[in-house]
Amino acid sequence: MANRPELIAPPEIFYDDTEARKYTSSSRIIDIQAKLSERALELLALPGDGVPRLLLDIGCGSGLSGETLSENGHQWIGLDISQSMLNIALEREVEGDLLLGDMGQGLGLRPGVVDGAISISAVQWLCNADKASHEPRLRLKCLARGARAVFQIYPESVAQRELILGAAMRAGFAGGVVVDYPHSSKSRKEFLVLTCGPPSISSEAPKGKVGDMESCSDDESSGDEENRTVGHISKNLEVLFLLRASIRHRPRKKQKITKKGKGREWVLKKKEQMRRKGCAVPPDTKYTARKRKARF
Repeated sequence: MANRPELIAPPEIFYDDTEARKYTSSSRIIDIQAKLSERALELLALPGDGVPRLLLDIGCGSGLSGETLSENGHQWIGLDISQSMLNIALEREVEGDLLLGDMGQGLGLRPGVVDGAISISAVQWLCNADKASHEPRLRLKCLARGARAVFQIYPESVAQRELILGAAMRAGFAGGVVVDYPHSSKSRKEFLVLTCGPPSISSEAPKGKVGDMESCSDDESSGDEENRTVGHISKNLEVLFLLRASIRHRPRKKQKITKKGKGREWVLKKKEQMRRKGCAVPPDTKYTARKRKARF
């Protein structure tokens, strides 16, 4: 299996100028992104009244998925953490409004302003943390009540899929995972479909495709996870869902656990070290390092 990009480096580093241009110039990736975006739009189940909707494209990259939204007559706002990807989108003169930001740190949009959200091949990046501050919940307060969010994902394993689903459930979303072509290793695609608030768009649960499909390769590897058509999440509310899960290739240092407290000898040694550094240190007295009684 080829190395998954999200395991190599953070997205803003992996998708530098060279990688962003290579990604966007690949006819294979362009075709895959178009198909995935069309399917995500289908799963959004927007009303067929011909009225343009304002949609959010989370992890929009160079605007490949946003072009599909434009072709279907919708307006969109794209968010991505890679400046290089957004620069390519500007060069391509995409029709959406572009925002530079980390989807894991919140979206910063006014509640209830968008009619739906999609994300193509981006959510799995949040399953890695690259900074000590990466303990956020991604929030979708900007969704109108009853709107849907559709996230196309490439979970690395069953455990990662369960992590994403569990986080969505704890945040109070209704929905589940839709799997297209579950028995095909190449054509299999997974979509996390979440509903915000009472379902005003469509109360019918979306179903995965199971018919034959022309074989196509994934733009990111998807392992042989267990087959599942729709996994429903029972709760529902309005605010979102995802916790960063693990530190990328950066094991934490083991801390020495000492049962004994820091005695007088240790304190005196530390004070002497501080004096040698030229720091102002209180003089040593008979009270230095004496254990004080607990205050109640």
